[in-house]
Amino acid sequence: MQEFHLPDMTCGHCVATITKTVQALDPQAQIQTDLPSHQVRIDTQTSRDALIASLTEAGYPPAL
Repeated sequence: MQEFHLPDMTCGHCVATITKTVQALDPQAQIQTDLPSHQVRIDTQTSRDALIASLTEAGYPPAL
């Protein structure tokens, strides 16, 4: 399980984009989002670095 804080995730459209981005890497990924706290939990075999790179490219860079 990977956890990320995505400060730029502010609406349902953001959640949809993030979900699509993660599932492009791993169609079986399980994604849980908490919009008010800008948190995303991803259950996947994809590496953390690959997730960070894809989320950043999609416009949602994780806060470190």
